[in-house]
Amino acid sequence: MSNETQDKPEPVEPENLSEELETVEEDQAENASSDTVETDSVSDVLTEEIADLKEQVLRAHAETQNARRRAEQDVEKARKFALEKFVSDLLPVADNLERAIAAGNAEDETQAAVLEGVSLTLKSLIDTLKKYNVEPIDPQGEPFDPQLHQAMTMVPNPDVEPNTVIDVFQKGYTLNGRLVRPAMVVVSQAS
Repeated sequence: MSNETQDKPEPVEPENLSEELETVEEDQAENASSDTVETDSVSDVLTEEIADLKEQVLRAHAETQNARRRAEQDVEKARKFALEKFVSDLLPVADNLERAIAAGNAEDETQAAVLEGVSLTLKSLIDTLKKYNVEPIDPQGEPFDPQLHQAMTMVPNPDVEPNTVIDVFQKGYTLNGRLVRPAMVVVSQAS
């Protein structure tokens, strides 16, 4: 029986009932305000975490787009300049054909047919190179450009402006606008 008496609340007298109700209402008000404060602080923390997660997602998305863009650019460059080594190895053939034409004598009937064949072969090679966006640089009479030309020597020449290409030892070439080989030139200088 002693257990039953401990579990039962003590009876409240009617005169103390109003005081007891006020105490209970105060306790409930305190608990409600502390619950509101706890809920507000939890809500603030969750809002901050959501904002941080959104920012992380946006950054990850931007990084993915940048990586994709870089990969596409690398593939485009690889496709565009894949022939660079092949072209640079083929250019001496064009140079040798040009030298053969320059060394031959077109007035000699025995050499005329050979020179015509070499000329046609050179034309075919140059046309094929142009088909793959390989362009020759022949700067004869143009101003010297160190980005496209390699000066082999400078010669005083009062007849032309200083820093003008007066002779081309070897043509240069570009592949899709990128320099494969600079033109080797003689440049004029002031007297």
